[in-house]
Amino acid sequence: MRTIPDHELSWRKSTYSGPGGDDCLEVAHGHPTLTPVRDSKNPLGPKLVFRSAAWSAFVEAVKM
Repeated sequence: MRTIPDHELSWRKSTYSGPGGDDCLEVAHGHPTLTPVRDSKNPLGPKLVFRSAAWSAFVEAVKM
């Protein structure tokens, strides 16, 4: 799997993030088939990368 350089990613936090904004996940957009995810408290730390379809299915399941 190709490594996605951080400068190619646009990270965003959930609108449900707490008032400090440092207690949730951030998701990156900009890649057509992969969804990188990181801990907002440690933006320079490791990232998890999911297939976009799998990430979307997870998010939909959590909403239920």
